[in-house]
Amino acid sequence: MKSSLVSSKNVRLQSAISRSFLQHSSKPISETPFFIPIIPTNTINLYNQRYQNLQFQIRSNSTSIMSSSAFKPEQARLPPALPLPSPPLTKFKIGICQLAVTPDKERNIQHARKAIEEAAQKGAQLVVLPEIWNSPYSNDSFPVYAEDIDAGHDASPSTAMLSEVSSRLKITVVGGSIPERCGDKLYNTCCVFGTDGKLKAKHRKIHLFDIDIPGKITFMESKTLTAGETPTVVDTDVGRIGVGICYDIRFQELAMIYASRGAHLLCYPGAFNMTTGPLHWELLQRARC
Repeated sequence: MKSSLVSSKNVRLQSAISRSFLQHSSKPISETPFFIPIIPTNTINLYNQRYQNLQFQIRSNSTSIMSSSAFKPEQARLPPALPLPSPPLTKFKIGICQLAVTPDKERNIQHARKAIEEAAQKGAQLVVLPEIWNSPYSNDSFPVYAEDIDAGHDASPSTAMLSEVSSRLKITVVGGSIPERCGDKLYNTCCVFGTDGKLKAKHRKIHLFDIDIPGKITFMESKTLTAGETPTVVDTDVGRIGVGICYDIRFQELAMIYASRGAHLLCYPGAFNMTTGPLHWELLQRARC
């Protein structure tokens, strides 16, 4: 067999080819003929020459790029943030309504109407209601007070009131939340109405509040409510709003999604209890700013 002198690189290449050939052979090693390819010396020299030329070209191009005034390494490490959309208003008043809920649904609706009207009279262009403002906050009450929001009118007197008052007063309303019935499921749902009285968005609470602190509080929303599945960002006359409900604020990923989608304002209507509220509510609001 004719032999020739090869470099250490070529020996490694030949060994790899031989191993690969042996691994895929169906015959025992002792019965498998194999050959080590011999690379002519002139081919090796040509390869080495071209490889050296290529290295020189890469170094030359890199030097020209680095020396160019257009290259800004700080931007390569830190890409610029996406610009926020311009808000339609740079300054406006927000009315936050605190409501004491009773077992009388009609009374709760009229109380909420009055609170919205008072906020609008004081100059509020955006009014926000609390979580579950038309019903006592209990698993026993949710099925009784639930409304078919999509059917509207008599099937949903709470949202019919929000639609009427937002249209009449020409304000944007983030309608807290009410129990919503959709088929055989119940949701904790926030409706956003525009200044024309039309429903602009509907957010179903994504993170249900299940808690058991022995001797203090036990509540399982998941016993009656179904979790929503979709983040909600809505464009209104006061700007782009990201909507969550109460315990949704606990999960920073939702706020990060809203920020990445250009939200000017995050609204989390809530009804935190007095066990976990003092510990978490203010702290979580500051964390989401």
